[in-house]
Amino acid sequence: MVGVSTIVGDMPKYERIPESALSLVTNSPSAPTGYGVQAQILVERMMRHGMKVAVQSNYGLEGSFERIKTKHGYVDHYPKGYKPYSDDVIPIWSKDFQDKHPQAKHALMTLYDVWVYNNMDYEGDIIAYVPLDHVTMPPLVKKFLERPNVIPVAMSLHGQRQMNERGIKNHYAPHAFDKNIYKPTYEIQGVPTRKFMGIDDDDFLISMVFANKSNRVLHRKAISEALSGINLWRTQMKPDRKVKIYLHTEPTAVFGGFDIPRLIEAVGIPFDDVIFPDSQRMRVGYPPEELAAFYTASDLVMNATYGEGFGVTSIESQACGAKLLTSNWTASMDLGGPDSYLCDGEPLWNESQGAWWMRPSIASLASGIQLAFEAPRGISQANIDWVQQYEADYVWDTHWLPFFKEYYGTE
Repeated sequence: MVGVSTIVGDMPKYERIPESALSLVTNSPSAPTGYGVQAQILVERMMRHGMKVAVQSNYGLEGSFERIKTKHGYVDHYPKGYKPYSDDVIPIWSKDFQDKHPQAKHALMTLYDVWVYNNMDYEGDIIAYVPLDHVTMPPLVKKFLERPNVIPVAMSLHGQRQMNERGIKNHYAPHAFDKNIYKPTYEIQGVPTRKFMGIDDDDFLISMVFANKSNRVLHRKAISEALSGINLWRTQMKPDRKVKIYLHTEPTAVFGGFDIPRLIEAVGIPFDDVIFPDSQRMRVGYPPEELAAFYTASDLVMNATYGEGFGVTSIESQACGAKLLTSNWTASMDLGGPDSYLCDGEPLWNESQGAWWMRPSIASLASGIQLAFEAPRGISQANIDWVQQYEADYVWDTHWLPFFKEYYGTE
């Protein structure tokens, strides 16, 4: 983008946003979570444009302060509080950071569900980078976004549409992926990925990447529907190739999710056909380069859920050349490239939020899998090309940099 940087010697010189300070409330940038990854992407770019940045952790740092080293300086990292979402310490840490930079214009930015902060007493500007993961807007989300000191930023086109329909002024900046990591990757630790996984090159590999967290009754990631769709397809279509299923998640209910081995047995899928990641490595997070290799090796990545605020699995997998089966609602409906398949569903009421999700149709999932099975094998260059609109530097230059320049009054 013209004006973002110039080359001085061998180093780019980025335009600066002077006297700007921001406290980002989210998962720690080092945490192997979707929010943690997005925080890392944002913090690095904020710093390179001269913004003063602090991170307030609601997950990933507890009991101590630290400083995060970036390529462009250090970031103050404040620990989580006693309350689940740290709203007991957000005003305290914000005041501490403001006192360190009294000449700068300050904003608090949330990268998390906003309804959890409705009772937080904070009078300064709040940039709410908000996920909207229901088909209808939950009342508590609407209540927060209508606060006079809140500046909403939609992370999906679906979220922007929802706010526009309700007259809530907003900006738009989608989640992003690092193109240096998420690209076609064919080996893990020097071994071809499928050999590393113990499966044959001819096997039809279906992969899912998700957090196994729920209320033990409903699972937003629709894992029971996904496995049921796979089994319906297998039993009805009787594919002429061996089918393997890779579930990149914690298989037990230790985090409040489902007992997935029990679910696999109940659905009727042979357990020997399901692959899980190493449990110890999963606790601290696989290197993202290995996740890119899993995506590349997959014939199909499934990410069809009850609702997504964004759904970063969809863009990461396509950046690696994978074909995608996802939902035709919420953020997911806008994230499928040319070699993607959208499933249908039916309304599902979420009483706790007072809003509607959609439940994926098992028959529609089976139909989507069959389309992927019949498609030519190999990576999809069409998906790789299409998804570059979500590449991290492009998203920053196109969406975030103009937003921050306007907010801090530098243009």
